[in-house]
Amino acid sequence: MGNQSCETIRHDEKAQYEAITTKGEWGAIGHDNAVDAMLRYADAGLTTFDMADIYGPAEDLYGIFINRVRRKRPPEYLDKIRGLTKWVPPPVKITSSFVRDSINVSRKRMDVSSLDMLQFHWWDYSNSGYLDALKHLTDLKEEGKIKTLALTNFDTERLQIILENGIPVVSNQVQHSIVDMRPQQKMVELCQLTGVKFITYGTVMSGLLSEKFLDTNLDIPFAGPPLNTPSLQKYRRMVDAWGGRSLFQTLLQTLKKISSKHGVSMPTVAVKYILDQPAVAGSMVGVRLGLSEHIQDTNSIFSLVLDEEDVNSI
Repeated sequence: MGNQSCETIRHDEKAQYEAITTKGEWGAIGHDNAVDAMLRYADAGLTTFDMADIYGPAEDLYGIFINRVRRKRPPEYLDKIRGLTKWVPPPVKITSSFVRDSINVSRKRMDVSSLDMLQFHWWDYSNSGYLDALKHLTDLKEEGKIKTLALTNFDTERLQIILENGIPVVSNQVQHSIVDMRPQQKMVELCQLTGVKFITYGTVMSGLLSEKFLDTNLDIPFAGPPLNTPSLQKYRRMVDAWGGRSLFQTLLQTLKKISSKHGVSMPTVAVKYILDQPAVAGSMVGVRLGLSEHIQDTNSIFSLVLDEEDVNSI
C-alpha cells in the first residue's frame, strides 16, 4: 500500500500543517518509514495531518503516529498535533446508528476520543441523504466526538442548502490552483458571506507546477518526466481543458521568473498565490512519505510576499 501525504498550509498566524493521504497507486512504502516521516514533518512545525476513511490505512497510520508522539515527545508537543479525516459513505439510507458506528471506526483507528475535524463528502446529490448524515454528524459534534465539522468537494448550491439547514460547517475542501480558479467564480461569494473557508488541494497539480515540467512537452510520450500517477494524468487533462501545452509552458516560465526573483521554488510561488486568494484558509501539497520531502519549501511559503508585479504576471 503506497502513501502520499499532503502538507496543509495556513497563512493566518503562520500556522503550518501537514496532511497525509494514503492510496495504493503511488508505490509501496513501509508503515514505519511513513510514521518516521510524519514525525520529521511534525518536528519541523507541520503538525496537522489530513486523511480519509477510504484512503487505505491512513487513519491507522495516524493512530500509530499519535501513539509514538505520546511515548516519545513531551505532553505539550501532543497539544499541537491535529488529525483531520474524511467520511465518504455510500449514498444509502442514513441512520443515526450508521453514522455513529462509522465515526467510531475512525476514532478507533486514529486512537482518539474526539476527531479534530471530520470532513464529509457525498457522491450523489440526487439523494438528499447528505442532509440526514450532516444532522447526525452535528449531534456527534455536540456530544464531543467531533470537534469541527467540514465538507469535501461540495458545490455551491449544496453548500448553501447545508448552511440554510443550520449545519455548522467551517470549510469546504476543493480543488484549487492557478490553472483551476473555479472556487473563485461563484462559491467564494457564499463563503465570504457566511465565513466558510476553502482548504485547497491540487494546488501544485501533483507537481506539474514545478521546475520538473518546465520546457517539457506533455503531448509527446517520453519527452519529459513520466505522468505515472492517476493524479498527474488527471491534472494533465486539466491543462488540456484550460488552454493547452503552450499556454501552460508560458505559465511555468512566469512562475520560474518569479521564483528566481524571490529565491524560492516554483511550487512555493504557486501555493502562495492560492493562499492569497479570498476565503482560502489552507492548502495541501502532496509528498510521498519516506520517499520525498518538502519541508524547506513548505516553510519558505510563510516568508514569501508576492508583490503587485508578481500577481499581475500570473
